[in-house]
Amino acid sequence: MLNFLPDWLVGCIAVTLLALNVVFWVSILFVFSFLKFALPFRPLTRPFDKILLWIAENWIAGNGWWMKLTQRTTWDVQGLDNLNYRGWYLVISNHQSWADIFVLQKLLNRRIPLMKFFLKRELIWVPFMGLAWWALDFPFLRRHSAAYLKKHPEQRGRDFETTRKACMKFTQMPTSVMNFLEGTRFTKTKHGGQDQSYQYLLRPKAGGIALALSVLGEKFHSLLNVTIVYPDGVPTFWGFLCGKVKRVIVRISSLEIPERFLQGDYEGDKEFQTAFQQWVQDLWKDKDAQIAALMQEAGAR
Repeated sequence: MLNFLPDWLVGCIAVTLLALNVVFWVSILFVFSFLKFALPFRPLTRPFDKILLWIAENWIAGNGWWMKLTQRTTWDVQGLDNLNYRGWYLVISNHQSWADIFVLQKLLNRRIPLMKFFLKRELIWVPFMGLAWWALDFPFLRRHSAAYLKKHPEQRGRDFETTRKACMKFTQMPTSVMNFLEGTRFTKTKHGGQDQSYQYLLRPKAGGIALALSVLGEKFHSLLNVTIVYPDGVPTFWGFLCGKVKRVIVRISSLEIPERFLQGDYEGDKEFQTAFQQWVQDLWKDKDAQIAALMQEAGAR
């Protein structure tokens, strides 16, 4: 709607509206979060969970509003039918840009329960956002290198325990557990540092969703496998704010989770771990082929 303006001005308007939306809804979120955590008994806090959910969904809807105002994006989306707002979902996606999060939230908000992301521990210090994610029970994980774990073996498995405790909270009400399996955004540099198993993806990390399944496996309605493609090039966050994303292609498929993976000891059972990793790698090979086909199709238009 505002794309007749210079790109830099659209970006300034977008970042202002984004900031105002954050400050408005997060301020309200903090009030009810304080009341929730001040109460001594879990049964008394449950009504506040619904209030916090309502606030978060309106916050996301506000982002959708300023995106509509500042973006002129053509959306090519398939797979939104037959989603269940009152179900439990395990959601996975490829990851290329900070814009991915806004794409996912715009498409899935109020179609499935609020998505809870696995976040790096350092993100808790992000102004406003870190406390908001904490208040909404997003799991914060410490990611240690292999070298660090070799020197500090007592830290091994700490992330799994943190994730387990977070996922236990999700058993109380419908939740969507969201995980970017690559663990970081795709770049050519990162891709070049790995074996070339995939053309458009980094190697997937299976541990996080394995633990989520071990805790919530029987509750999950299905696995939502999301593929995001920017056929005109992956945008920077500033480019996204400036309205430079002309086309977004999204494919969402609902997959049945193999029953043998609904529960299992990913850390202790090497046979289970190998089989689970193979399943994830097969999903990723299919996604890589899907991206290649979508890129080719988009380029032929």
